[in-house]
Amino acid sequence: MRKILPALAIALSLGAAPALAATDSGNAAVLQTVPDDAMTVSNVYKQDVYDTKENKIGDVNDVLLDKDGRITAVIIGVGGFLGVGEKDVAVPFNSLKMAEKDGDAYLVMNTTKEALEGAPGYTYDRENMRWMPAKKQAG
Repeated sequence: MRKILPALAIALSLGAAPALAATDSGNAAVLQTVPDDAMTVSNVYKQDVYDTKENKIGDVNDVLLDKDGRITAVIIGVGGFLGVGEKDVAVPFNSLKMAEKDGDAYLVMNTTKEALEGAPGYTYDRENMRWMPAKKQAG
């Protein structure tokens, strides 16, 4: 269920609303079709992100939904090496675009790695299960 809900949210946020039908109980709606241009969570989650010049600027560490189930933001890990020293920043979901080169799709943002590194950082609070502003480190 955890994988299905974000995929459904992405599908609903990317295209026109697909046909819905009530179940026997009349309370829940199910999809009769899915949009042809729908993107799955696996097209976004844990994928590398590139700038407009095809330089890697980070990777998607999380996908955030609002209370209505719409994807509003993604957490991008920037900097560091193999995850060590990486900084997590939040960006609007609609700032990510899909691009294609040689038949391979990839994520692109119109920004720079330096701009992301300069953005406010976030850390995941496992106890409260939410992203929180990172505490400033003493320099």
